[in-house]
Amino acid sequence: MGRLARHVKDEARFVTGPDGDMLTLPDLPAPETRRWISRRKAEVVAAVEGGLLTLGEACARYALSVEEFVSWQHAIKEFGMEGLRATRQQEYRHLEGTHTTH
Repeated sequence: MGRLARHVKDEARFVTGPDGDMLTLPDLPAPETRRWISRRKAEVVAAVEGGLLTLGEACARYALSVEEFVSWQHAIKEFGMEGLRATRQQEYRHLEGTHTTH
């Protein structure tokens, strides 16, 4: 990792969480988290996007693949936090690419 990227990360002491509150490293889900509710996924995405954690750190800390993290990120951007619900993921996957403009 380059010095600039490390410098920027070191300055991030908190980010805005998915609920609008301040989110710090101790506020993040525990590394041993196994039950991933929508809010926890969104907190990890916010932490990476805000520079609290790097993508590599988040993947190592939570035993995530880059693809899984990116799927969370995509679900939030495309469908909001609702898109992170495990029971909704199949439904939303079906809807992807079906958006048409009239």
